[in-house]
Amino acid sequence: MTVPARLSIVTLGVSDLTRSTAFYQALGWPLSGRSSAEISFFRTGGALLALYPTAELAADALLPAAEVTGFRGVTCAINLGSESEVDEALAAAVAAGATLLKAARKAEWGGHSGYFADPDGHAWEVAYNPFWPLNEHGLPELP
Repeated sequence: MTVPARLSIVTLGVSDLTRSTAFYQALGWPLSGRSSAEISFFRTGGALLALYPTAELAADALLPAAEVTGFRGVTCAINLGSESEVDEALAAAVAAGATLLKAARKAEWGGHSGYFADPDGHAWEVAYNPFWPLNEHGLPELP
């Protein structure tokens, strides 16, 4: 057997579940009815996004919990259909409480992108790539 090439759920460790849940709701992301006081789930155009307390997530993975500052070695990305959509999405994220990490600008690969961080510092790229058409679900179509 091989491991299926798909993401089902991306779980972000958070320091304050209530605050983080409110942030993603302020982005306009619908909270799933399967959420509880212990975990929040959001349906996206792709995988589910889950928010779970960092210490409990580390314990579940049998890893030591650690205070994380700075870059975490991973980013999440939202691809959009135009430069103006990128600019609007970054402004909406900041209005919802995000920290702007990098204002949108022309990228060396020919697109337009910027970054924001959620309340726990998880970095999100918002990008327009003129070379990657988006399907009906807003996901990039790659060969």
